[in-house]
Amino acid sequence: MTKRRFGKRWALAAVLAAAVSAPALAQQGGAAPKAGKPIKAGDILSGELNAMKVRGGKSGKRVATYQITSEPRRLPPPNGLCNLETGPETFQLVTTSDAQAAQLRAFVGKEISVKVDEIACAEAAGQMSEAVVTKWSVVTKQ
Repeated sequence: MTKRRFGKRWALAAVLAAAVSAPALAQQGGAAPKAGKPIKAGDILSGELNAMKVRGGKSGKRVATYQITSEPRRLPPPNGLCNLETGPETFQLVTTSDAQAAQLRAFVGKEISVKVDEIACAEAAGQMSEAVVTKWSVVTKQ
């Protein structure tokens, strides 16, 4: 006689076996990922804008941080690919004033385009993005 739970156990084993073998099959059939197109000062970066709350500064106050999720882009030397195969896909926008933060607040969750003036790889442990845009300006569609 079989136990009542035999079917559940067998189904779980089948799912686990499929999960283990799926990545191996995907690696065999797929080509190596291509690096994104390069981005330099003056280029336009487009993607969805996300807002995150991060504790920052000496006092530990909550600071609004904004991030663009875009297609992979290569950074100019000496940053290169930021130790990634395809280049960074998430770009943190650094706000230097309340006016910039208010300007971005209106675009949260929407597609946005920014003109990049300075960009670098993320280096600090607290940065949640792969690259940091320190100087930028919002581009409006006309």
